Amino acid sequence: MSRLSEAFQNKKAFIPFITCGDGGLDLTKKIVKEMVDAGASIIELGIPFSDPTAEGPVIQEANIRALSAGTTTDRIFDMVAELRKEVDVPLVFMTYANVVFSYGTEKFLSRAEEVGMDGIILPDVPFEEKEEFAPACRKHGIDFISLIAPTSKDRIAMIAKEAEGFIYLVSSLGVTGVRSSITTDLSSIVSVIRENTSVPCAVGFGISTPEQAHAMYEIADGAIVGSAIVKLIAAHGENAPKIVGDFVRSMVNP
Repeated sequence: MSRLSEAFQNKKAFIPFITCGDGGLDLTKKIVKEMVDAGASIIELGIPFSDPTAEGPVIQEANIRALSAGTTTDRIFDMVAELRKEVDVPLVFMTYANVVFSYGTEKFLSRAEEVGMDGIILPDVPFEEKEEFAPACRKHGIDFISLIAPTSKDRIAMIAKEAEGFIYLVSSLGVTGVRSSITTDLSSIVSVIRENTSVPCAVGFGISTPEQAHAMYEIADGAIVGSAIVKLIAAHGENAPKIVGDFVRSMVNP
């Protein structure tokens, strides 16, 4: 069992997302440590990209701020290496195929292993094309995390059977962002997932309140929150670490 799967053992996992370098990498590091102290089970680290197609305006703007501040993949790797001296929870990169390709897939995953990453999510790589990355991920002990969306339908079982680490279940159609309600029939999707794998699944896209997170804990194995956290960072800047920590505390399953 991978460290990611272990993070779901005997509890529901809360997985916060942060765009690396939004407000500077020192601020990113402080916020990650606060989120871990607040009880986050896994941290999702976004590597900024100029064309983040799965993201709504909140995270798109965070990507622009991070890139404008001079954030690079190398500097993010250096930050993770420093974080790993203080943080034990599993860490997952969320980025895009072009970021990995342009860095060099082998070089990227080798460095990810070296700094202590546990997984990677590439939302623009469909299941049918995952073999471009999966063998190199396996070689370096990095779980290649699959996404399942409401449109996956007949492919849900196939994707679930090959899943590793955890499954990222996309709650709604469209891009990331805060939603007032989630109307997708997630229970039936989770049912198909559980018939085909023991790998846990966490729900993301649109979750922004403790009530929504706890509703996801009832259905799935965890909840992923991004835009609501990125909004707090944009609003509070240097004061964000404690505010984000308090927010994460409210979302963690007691």
